[in-house]
Amino acid sequence: MPTRTPDQPQRRAAELRQLVEHHNRRYYLEDEPEIADAEYDALVRELVALEAQHPELATPDSPTQHPGPRSGDVVGATFAPVRHVMPMLSLDNAFDGEELVAWYERIAKLVPPPIGFVGEPKLDGLAISLLYEAGRLTRAATRGDGVTGEDVTANVVTIAAVPDTLRRPRGSKVDLPDRLEVRGEVFMPIAAFEELNRRQGEAGDRLFANPRNAAAGSLRQKDPRVTASRALDFFAYQLGVVDGGPRLRSHHETLQWMGKLGLPVNPHIETLAEIGAVAAFCERMMNERHSFGYEIDGAVVKVDDLGQRAEMGTTSRAPRWAIAYKFPPEEQTTRLRGIMVSIGRTGRATPFAQLEPVFVGGSTVGLATLHNQDEVARKDVRVGDTVIVRKAGDVIPEVVGPVLAKRPSRARRWKFPTECPACGRPLVRLEGEADHHCVNVECPEQQVQRIVYFAGRAAMDIEGLGEERVRQFVDAGLLHDAADIYTLTVERLVPLERMATKSAENLVAGIAASRTRGLDRVLVGLGIRHVGPTAARALARALPSLEAIETAPVETLTAVDGVGAVIAQSIERFFAVPENRALVERLRVGGVELTGPAPAPGTGEPGPLTGLAFVLTGGLEGFTRDEAEAAVEARGAKVTSSVSKRTSYVVAGESPGSKLAKAESLGVPVIDEAAFVELLEHGPPDPSQ
Repeated sequence: MPTRTPDQPQRRAAELRQLVEHHNRRYYLEDEPEIADAEYDALVRELVALEAQHPELATPDSPTQHPGPRSGDVVGATFAPVRHVMPMLSLDNAFDGEELVAWYERIAKLVPPPIGFVGEPKLDGLAISLLYEAGRLTRAATRGDGVTGEDVTANVVTIAAVPDTLRRPRGSKVDLPDRLEVRGEVFMPIAAFEELNRRQGEAGDRLFANPRNAAAGSLRQKDPRVTASRALDFFAYQLGVVDGGPRLRSHHETLQWMGKLGLPVNPHIETLAEIGAVAAFCERMMNERHSFGYEIDGAVVKVDDLGQRAEMGTTSRAPRWAIAYKFPPEEQTTRLRGIMVSIGRTGRATPFAQLEPVFVGGSTVGLATLHNQDEVARKDVRVGDTVIVRKAGDVIPEVVGPVLAKRPSRARRWKFPTECPACGRPLVRLEGEADHHCVNVECPEQQVQRIVYFAGRAAMDIEGLGEERVRQFVDAGLLHDAADIYTLTVERLVPLERMATKSAENLVAGIAASRTRGLDRVLVGLGIRHVGPTAARALARALPSLEAIETAPVETLTAVDGVGAVIAQSIERFFAVPENRALVERLRVGGVELTGPAPAPGTGEPGPLTGLAFVLTGGLEGFTRDEAEAAVEARGAKVTSSVSKRTSYVVAGESPGSKLAKAESLGVPVIDEAAFVELLEHGPPDPSQ
């Protein structure tokens, strides 16, 4: 066994931090995850374990010290925001039997056994909150960020399984509650998903990747008639706020009562007497997961006794009395037909596997990522191999490795191509980098991907201008770069295939609306390396126009809070290219607003928090980092990256880092998320009272 050198843990920790931060960027900022949730979770868990073993490696900038939320809907302009009566918390996860037992041992220290449980299939859909007043459905809202969701009432009432009016249970002498909040899951049955994709294919529209995405897209349609045509379904699984009604002592009683009210409850829910029965239930759900007619990605286990729940309480992010048992990623074997290379907007060349189609992780997979040349070499997958394919969390399928016993005798190692498959120019791999790049800025595939990115949701958010349309317009000679988007007219679009007059009018209207998205969105859309939404907002606040950013020296850019030397140098390099400056000028001619959205915080109209400075540390349940910063700044305050005597408040979330200790040493007020929300809503306390 080789001797472990002292610097190996330090090297591995640095490698893991780099990997986790890379995948955080791909997931949160670029919306292009490269690996499945389970693989990401494994990296984080390894880093946490390594830092626990070697505390000296737990640096303040480690991603374990400032975790971001993995999911949550973003409230947009399509639907009105709804603040939940009670926060819709997340669930802690268990990935195996040992972690399930560890959870039981934790709660058994809070409440003496016996502890009974209820086991439920964990539906892979969309969490929803239904509010009934005097028995009538008055509001339906998505989970959103847990504190604020989107009002989707008009769409939810089209779902046949959701009752408009609750019925009084037969023989009951108790009136219906004055107010009753029901939590549940909207999902799409597999048969409905397959039928929807069949119709989409026949119409030439894009196919949905999986039932969960189809359900989410269907629920968030502007036209409720579209939602009504999508055969969505619903199961209720939890009560929120209850004003009135009978006195209920257990969770299984609440489920039975909801069923008597006319709310659909999953028939596979079971009461479980002890933790051994819980483990058996989870195993059974995993084995039967494909027999239900809808997708499940785990099992949810809840303490049954409501009194015991109250004693256990909740953390800031999850109830202690419930846990989600996540199924391990599913694996299948199939034949590797070929290895191809795709080109992204930055010229990055990514190898991917062409597979014999195989059903894995709830859907049929024909393509899988291979990441980069080193990964292909490390896994040594070859054309003709039988390979193991893994698909976890319905993100991106990947090839785990070959089944060597089935390798054909003539299989040869794959060699990374030397030329770009789109333009034929050389692919270059710089020293110290893992990726190859096509360095031809005129590469047609980069051209397409840059336009797609510019029109995407994180940038100019032009509805109807996805990759398929962009390719069509590029092929027709209508688009060469992002600025050409603003030359499109109904008259130029209508002659194209599958482009009716109404579709053309809607797209042109969406393009017109994007002209006033704001300077920060334009900065994101330009695709400047390292400039994500947070840096773009900081720049747009600090400098009055894109021209000012374009001509600013590095020293001016680095003086902007949140913009370091790497970002500043990247901006300088971008605008040093004449073609990029010409693109900006053409956007200006096209009527795109290139000035800042508002004065810097605290210099314009006063807000309830004007003059205050906040530092955020740790993960917040109800906000992403960007959302928390935006909420503070909208009220006139500012967010800084370091704690000083001038800091007004430090907001400490889950797993706060060294900033918490710094605040305590300086006597800076530290508040939790609940106090933060109170401060946002009502402002600081009046010192005279």
